[in-house]
Amino acid sequence: MNAINSIAASAYPISAEGQNHSDSALLQVRRLSHHYSLPRTRLLGPRPRLAVLHGVDFDLQAGRSLGVVGESGSGKSTLARLVMALDTPSAGSVRLLGRDLHRLPAAELRAARRDFQMVFQDPYASLDPRQRVGRIVAEPLQTLGATRQQQHERAAQALAEVGLRAGDAHKYPHEFSGGQRQRIAIARALVSRPRLIVADEPVSALDVSVQAQVLNLLQDLQQQHGMSLLLISHDLAVVSHLCDEVLVLYQGRVVERGTPGQLFSRPQHPYTQTLVQAVPRLL
Repeated sequence: MNAINSIAASAYPISAEGQNHSDSALLQVRRLSHHYSLPRTRLLGPRPRLAVLHGVDFDLQAGRSLGVVGESGSGKSTLARLVMALDTPSAGSVRLLGRDLHRLPAAELRAARRDFQMVFQDPYASLDPRQRVGRIVAEPLQTLGATRQQQHERAAQALAEVGLRAGDAHKYPHEFSGGQRQRIAIARALVSRPRLIVADEPVSALDVSVQAQVLNLLQDLQQQHGMSLLLISHDLAVVSHLCDEVLVLYQGRVVERGTPGQLFSRPQHPYTQTLVQAVPRLL
């Protein structure tokens, strides 16, 4: 890994596709950087900072899917939180439909969230155990001014789209399996008919036998509704299955980008080569 570390910060050739930017892109990320302030090591000393992202730059077109891969600590989840405007970047911008999400007033940002939703990694932690499933799924509609009848109808429709029954709306999350809970989380993300879904490791907490079902569901729903998908994952097989393009993140920097076929058959950057070589293969 020393050879990789020595060139991680250097500019490395990225495919021509990865360098093209479009003003008409649904999602535009420009020079995005972020650092975290750590606890002081001395009483009167400055707070040390941990830099996580360094000038990340990419576009995502409407109806397309982009996978972000990298090891733990590479900045993938931080990138997802910044795109979702859950954290404020240290520098750079995130534009969705031309709007800089981090410059919107709070009220406008709440209204804009109908266009982008998130599916979190852990289906056990992302659902409120005290609420019934119907209310959980309909929650994004409450801030949009939907009536109770509209919330009920849209929640039932979203549950049906992910393969659950209308009667499941009256149950609590603990009555479902892990795969079913993730379907509920996907239904909640779908209910406002967003233009973009950010999925942060959506199947890593599930059994292998259930992962394929959830991945196929995401793929079908994306094609059905024409949504864009930003998929955060460490699993190259998952990204190859779902994504039109892949962005490789290493130590907070984009080191390579291209189609799954390009990156996984002819990786150029040493880190991408290491990721591909680490994929288990049957003898």
